[in-house]
Amino acid sequence: MKVKKVFICSNCGANAAKWEGKCPSCNEWNTYIEESISKSTPQEEKKKLWRTEKSHSVAPVLIQDVKYSKTQRLSLPDGEFMRTLGGGLVPGSITLIGGEPGIGKSTLLLQLALNSQLSILYVSGEESPQQIKMRAERIGISNKACLILAETDLNKVLQQAKKVCPDLLVIDSIQTISSPLLDSIAGSVSQVRECTSDLQGFAKESNVPVVIIGHINKEGSIAGPKILEHIVDTVLQFEGDRNHIYRILRTKKNRFGSTDELGIYAMEATGLREVDNPSELLLSQSDEDLSGSTVATTIEGMRPMLIETQALVSQAIYGNPQRSATGFDLRRLSMLLAVLEKRAGLFFGQNDVFLNIAGGLKVQDTAIDLAIVAALISSLHNIPVSNKIGFAGEVGLTGEIRAVNRIEQRIEEAARLGFEQMIISKYNMKGLKKTYGGLKIMPVGKTEDLIELLFT
Repeated sequence: MKVKKVFICSNCGANAAKWEGKCPSCNEWNTYIEESISKSTPQEEKKKLWRTEKSHSVAPVLIQDVKYSKTQRLSLPDGEFMRTLGGGLVPGSITLIGGEPGIGKSTLLLQLALNSQLSILYVSGEESPQQIKMRAERIGISNKACLILAETDLNKVLQQAKKVCPDLLVIDSIQTISSPLLDSIAGSVSQVRECTSDLQGFAKESNVPVVIIGHINKEGSIAGPKILEHIVDTVLQFEGDRNHIYRILRTKKNRFGSTDELGIYAMEATGLREVDNPSELLLSQSDEDLSGSTVATTIEGMRPMLIETQALVSQAIYGNPQRSATGFDLRRLSMLLAVLEKRAGLFFGQNDVFLNIAGGLKVQDTAIDLAIVAALISSLHNIPVSNKIGFAGEVGLTGEIRAVNRIEQRIEEAARLGFEQMIISKYNMKGLKKTYGGLKIMPVGKTEDLIELLFT
């Protein structure tokens, strides 16, 4: 085996003969690391014992001559996981799940393996079988056909997978698996790339779907070369705040379905619980109307949700006024405060302003602007807003209330949960009914209209 030293960019995978401060391919700084690259000889390639001896050449065909049939997906017991995948696992596909340490990636896949009726091989390079059994007893074991393998050698893993022929192969995690054909340590750029490529080859050859857990770096992206995300068929991101119970599984890439879907879970002592109706859990359970609290309608993926926005405006006594936002962009909060001062004549300059999205969610949907503005004014004047009123509208720099997308889905979700009124942009009224069941639509065009409607 020929071994040579090269420098590889950990961000994009570009190679260089010497170390460079800035990668010329992706323009990132300090990403080059030294690694040993080996070129396998034909005799060493035979060490990949999991590969079949058969080989065949593929000839090009006309696109109209290509025949295909609808793929039968593997059904899983987790409805939220099925939703993010677009209806189930495709045979021969490879799926990557990334997330912060301790967020629940291993729990999610172990729970999936224990509750499924499929034959699943769960490979762990981080925990011993005894540790996995301890977690399994806490979650509850209903799948007697779940196989556990504590191994970090890729060749041994794939040999065992070929021997037992599981319905699903789970790798926890790709950064702990290494190929003996490379001299570099597990988790390096070359090892991650080589191991993922071999797993892809195994999946396509055996038609067994593979699910891989991947670590993330300090910037929040999946660790390893970017080519890792290009190799796999599906990339899922597991998100959430460890101080709250809610977790969100987002689809970042999906060759077999939509990237607009997401699953919502609640972390409990017995594992992850699917949340079928997140709106009821994210809304306040208080019957009393309180100042500074309003309800916004947002869209997460393809799912409409109602969330509670809480604002607190109080006089600043010490030093400069504070601006704090949890679950919302602080710069956008500053923009909304400037609009209220300039267009509505409300002054927040001498006040501390705190904003919180209840439930620990992070929301980027601009349609919650109207609810935030109403919560800020409500807290400033100490006038409560009814918890039976929903809001959906984007606030522009001129103070106008702009239209938002998929307004009917937002209204129908509010009507289903028993809301009585819905305040939206008047530019969204085209094609809408005036009432939806017991819910009345109230259009506004500017922030002044909102103030006149609710606070005068």
